Amino acid sequence: MGFGFRKSFKIAPGVRLNVSSRGVGASVGVKGLRYSVNSKGQSRTTVSLPGTGLSYTSASGGSSRSRGNYRTASYQRQLELNRLQKEREKLQELQRNRLEVDLFENKLEMIKSIHKECDDFVDWQDIKNTEPPFLKGNPGPLEQQALQELQNYRPGLMARVFNQEEKRVEELRKKVLEARKKDEEEFQEWSSLTETATKVLHGDLDTYFEVIKEFAPLDDLSEFGSGFEFFLEEPHTMEVEFDVQTKKVVPTEMKTLTSTGKVSVRNMPISKYYDIQQDYVCSCTLRIARDMFALLPLDRIIIHALDSQLNTSTGHHEKIVVLSVKIDRTTLNRLNFETIDCSDSMVNFEHKMNFRKTKGFAPVDRIQV
Repeated sequence: MGFGFRKSFKIAPGVRLNVSSRGVGASVGVKGLRYSVNSKGQSRTTVSLPGTGLSYTSASGGSSRSRGNYRTASYQRQLELNRLQKEREKLQELQRNRLEVDLFENKLEMIKSIHKECDDFVDWQDIKNTEPPFLKGNPGPLEQQALQELQNYRPGLMARVFNQEEKRVEELRKKVLEARKKDEEEFQEWSSLTETATKVLHGDLDTYFEVIKEFAPLDDLSEFGSGFEFFLEEPHTMEVEFDVQTKKVVPTEMKTLTSTGKVSVRNMPISKYYDIQQDYVCSCTLRIARDMFALLPLDRIIIHALDSQLNTSTGHHEKIVVLSVKIDRTTLNRLNFETIDCSDSMVNFEHKMNFRKTKGFAPVDRIQV
């Protein structure tokens, strides 16, 4: 049981000083209306009707009990959910940032490893020697199967009762005609392909261009901004021009992940920028040679890489040759494409390239066919 004391002193008319074990306070007022305040900042106003015993008191200010003591379970649950939501958003942001940096780094790797991909080899001799799907003038395999089904048809009891025999026979005859059409289409496809193979093997230049158009061997390089033109004057040598558009392909900024999970973007060092440019141009060059050798019976291919650069004397951008290289099939096939440095690999071939680490490509002359 605690002990306490309380003492009140009149210090002026209507004003009293109150001292107790809980602190010091003061009160002021008249009968029926009184206002008091203590050292804790708590105040109280009391209004009463003399002689009735009725009164009203309001209090405010001062310290109060912790609000947390009065929180409901649902309120506390909401606070926990808000915390989890913030953690989730932070984690999602970190994952997005990691993905952004991973995509950037993978793009750089793709730019430098284009030469590692290659279309499958087309064996035109094997295609030429392919046997026809069936002998011309005889029923094809699909028609034979449909004819067999027609010949073996025997109407059942229900078909005879409901007079469905003729309808079923007509359906089977229609299937025979459809099968014959499909066989003819297959035979025509075989005939066209073997004829193309024969022309390719005989060095027909028009057929070469038709094959390039049909197979579209370099279409996937269009995503890197490259365009191509093909030139043929004799069946064993091809000349190719390709527009590298390095300024559209090679990024000028670096993206890295900070220790706090933020994406840091800064200018790419100039030497690194030009180094990626060189790798991109040389990688595309090797890829073009590989795909064209896989598609056509060429012995050599001469490739000219064209890029747009500012001519300071005219103030206009002009197309210039930044790399010209003659690649022969035998030497190319000896390279290990998984481990070579595509820029260094140019030394294996007759080529013209003027590249400087801090300035990039300078114009060069074309190698003549």
